[in-house]
Amino acid sequence: MPVETAFAGSAHPQVGVGSQYDTSHVYVDPDKVDAFVSSFLATFGGASTKQAVATLTPTPSSTTTQLLQTPVGTVSLFGFKTPIPYPFGYERTGYLVTDMDKAIAAARAAGASVVVSAFPDPIGRDAVIQWPGGVNMQLYWHTTKPSYAALETVPENRVYISPDAASAFVRDFLAFSKGKVVSDDGKAPGVEIGRPNDTFRRIRIESIYGRMTVLVTDGHLPYPYGREMTGYEVSDLAETRDKAKASGAKVLVDPFTSGKRQSAIVEFPGGYVAEIHAPSAQ
Repeated sequence: MPVETAFAGSAHPQVGVGSQYDTSHVYVDPDKVDAFVSSFLATFGGASTKQAVATLTPTPSSTTTQLLQTPVGTVSLFGFKTPIPYPFGYERTGYLVTDMDKAIAAARAAGASVVVSAFPDPIGRDAVIQWPGGVNMQLYWHTTKPSYAALETVPENRVYISPDAASAFVRDFLAFSKGKVVSDDGKAPGVEIGRPNDTFRRIRIESIYGRMTVLVTDGHLPYPYGREMTGYEVSDLAETRDKAKASGAKVLVDPFTSGKRQSAIVEFPGGYVAEIHAPSAQ
């Protein structure tokens, strides 16, 4: 089914800030945190904030927390020392917003459900929302306005979704983000989801929150497709792959070329699976 290529208008203001504030949420066991940090930064560059221990959920819990800032994307890293309260761990990203109450109102108006109502954390407020198809995202707001350098390349949020929910998801996310569809390919090469003899629908979206690739599939996905929630753009895929391998990451999918990009999938220490891609002349 066709979807709108841009948001249809909304009485709600733009509440997004910028893609450098959009963090991939990564949960690893506490004893794997340091190995993950070392490998991820060795692969992409950048630095980590000082590790802290805090309660970041509305019910009692304890986790190590730190922010990894790289030229190709930002990671919020959690190493829970206690069991993780539901539904935390299922949200893929954190989006910085200018006003939490306005952001929640805008999300609801666009069709999202609020699955965790706004709650305070040590440096601001958070909430978790869910879009059609069961796509969870966290919204966050800081008491002290942060100031991060712009990214060299903008990562993509990789959303795997069923044909039943795809149009509703895209429509609602566009209404919230005030973004646009930059491509909608109903016959994208199946090699991109591990099925080289098939095709699937691939939708690419851009907004203030960054890039998103919506992969509309029947759910017949060979491992590890669907496990990678973020795709990172680099200038040299082979070099980045080698850095990842040398720092303890596993290459799960060797580089291949499709859709004007070279892509690979790697698993970092602690189990975080990520797609890495570079532009191709194809």
